[in-house]
Amino acid sequence: MILIADSGSTKTSWCLVDSGKKIVEFSTEGYNPCYVGEDYITRSLRGALPPCFSWDEVREVHFYGAGCYEEEFLIIRRGLQPVFPKARLFVAMDLLGSARALLGNKPGFAAILGTGTNSCLYDGVNVTHNIDSLGFLLGDEGSGGYIGKCIIRDYIREDMPVEIRRFFQNQYQLSKEELVHRIYMDKMPNRYCANFTRFLTMQCKENEYAVKLVAEAFRDFFKNIVCKYPGYESLTFNCIGSIGWVFQDILCEIVKEYNMKLGRIIREPMEGLVKYHSNNPNSI
Repeated sequence: MILIADSGSTKTSWCLVDSGKKIVEFSTEGYNPCYVGEDYITRSLRGALPPCFSWDEVREVHFYGAGCYEEEFLIIRRGLQPVFPKARLFVAMDLLGSARALLGNKPGFAAILGTGTNSCLYDGVNVTHNIDSLGFLLGDEGSGGYIGKCIIRDYIREDMPVEIRRFFQNQYQLSKEELVHRIYMDKMPNRYCANFTRFLTMQCKENEYAVKLVAEAFRDFFKNIVCKYPGYESLTFNCIGSIGWVFQDILCEIVKEYNMKLGRIIREPMEGLVKYHSNNPNSI
């Protein structure tokens, strides 16, 4: 039996698979090694595992995670090993997982638009080219964290329409000073800012202000990242993640604006990862 994990900065989806069939599915918090350590991962996961299965029977764990750069692999492995002592552990970036889920064994372009942003060219097995998103502080254009920062910025600078600003005040009951303090002091500021994207889906998703803000965030993603891939206009745009999914109507318009063909936009990669690992049992 193998256990597949898709971990973002906010949430990790897990699926236990045996002979291509799902046995157990569950969720935990996200385990981004840029923000959490190995002991934290072990404690959190032990407290979140469903009690309906003997987890020491797992023989392989395939962990695809946000922030899982090669130099961070050891943090994830050390966090997982006490929980799954008999399993072989395979750790890779969430970007590879997304490409495999979106494209299977076919080459192409894949992107993530969730709490964070990433993108790549994929050859059907591995990522071959990646333009660094630069993370929450310097980049992540188009992500939930990026959109959340724009919302907070507009609120503090009073650049929101009056009715939307009033709705924001009533919804969150936070002063400008409290917002700034939380962003700079929170252990996971990307997750904190990304939470504010829900604000745009409550009462004002179709509002001109909301549409313009999200569209500009997606344009920044294309201008600063997607357009830097050689021959990007000849590629099909495939995307995974909650932000791309929720705001896909706006995203589709921006894809057309940048003369790319529209491919798949899906919310989560697990179905595709189960299929990929079932068809490629020796993959790492």
